[in-house]
Amino acid sequence: MCGRFAITLPADAMAQLFAAQPANTLPSVPNYNVCPATAVHAVQAGGTGRQLSAMRWGFLPHWYKSKTAGPLLINARAETIAEKPAFAKACRDRRCLIPASGFYEWTKAEDGARLPWYIRRSDGAPLAFAAVWQSWGSADPVKTCAIVTTAANQGLSAIHHRMPLILEPEDWGKWLGEDGHGAARLMQPGAEGLLDFHRVDPAVNSNRAEGPELIEPFGEEDIPRGRLI
Repeated sequence: MCGRFAITLPADAMAQLFAAQPANTLPSVPNYNVCPATAVHAVQAGGTGRQLSAMRWGFLPHWYKSKTAGPLLINARAETIAEKPAFAKACRDRRCLIPASGFYEWTKAEDGARLPWYIRRSDGAPLAFAAVWQSWGSADPVKTCAIVTTAANQGLSAIHHRMPLILEPEDWGKWLGEDGHGAARLMQPGAEGLLDFHRVDPAVNSNRAEGPELIEPFGEEDIPRGRLI
């Protein structure tokens, strides 16, 4: 799954990277602890080109009477997204990209303590998560989204059995619906060697934590980067 991530790119850099027109109001960056139910940056295709706008991370199906009427849907499984009533139409018609610098996952120590890891591209490039979105509410509609996840590749499976669906630049147009059909074929685990990871400070276990120190290596003298011991 993906339950927390970081975004450090300035908004104009994101707009340039995705060749998108930025909205006037976007979430503040950098944000080293992006949490569910908060606003995230999202890229979607439109009649006038790609748009970079804010969406609420937590997909709200149209039948929800309130934002808390059901489970907080922050992820959508690639294997079942096309059949799930909440996501099926969005999977066909409303796909978007969510930029990220990296994301967090957790393992458990022998004493049950949660040990956070920061995961990023090995080449240092930004990540583009595949996502779906839904406009919810009639009086004051809000765009909401969920990140698509796949089975983890072999390298990441030591930390978690799921991972976000990460798309390469040549696949962005296909996912956004600009390059015809075939988005379903993109829903595969990331290539081996795509990601690197290292332990980070347990301070990030709190959704109130903030600051660049959250993504810095923690205990590097004991735990080498890129593998578990």
